[in-house]
Amino acid sequence: QVQLVESGGGLVQAGGSLRLSCAASGRTFSSYAMGWFRQAPGKEREFVAGISWSVGRTHYADSVRGRFTISRDNAKKMVYLQMNSLKPDDTAVYYCAAGILSTVVGGYDYWGQGTQVTVSS
Repeated sequence: QVQLVESGGGLVQAGGSLRLSCAASGRTFSSYAMGWFRQAPGKEREFVAGISWSVGRTHYADSVRGRFTISRDNAKKMVYLQMNSLKPDDTAVYYCAAGILSTVVGGYDYWGQGTQVTVSS
């Protein structure tokens, strides 16, 4: 069992940066791949970035590659999403998830409650 709590969202101007954090609890955290998803109003939840349990592999959606960076610290049970060069289209609720390294919602078993990111133009 893994519990996830996101933080770090907020309001930022286009071109700015935010760093999202995800705090995990549960003894098996380090055995899960971690992912970030986002969901804008009226749209389906979409994959943003993922990282394997060994920190050896990362994967990004085309829309964020080169702007966002996912990282994890297994000792601290933390996952991060550094978001740079933010655009209004990045506005969404961002969710942290634990599961297998996958780009689909169904690949993840545990989800946080989400944190709102709003990018103004």
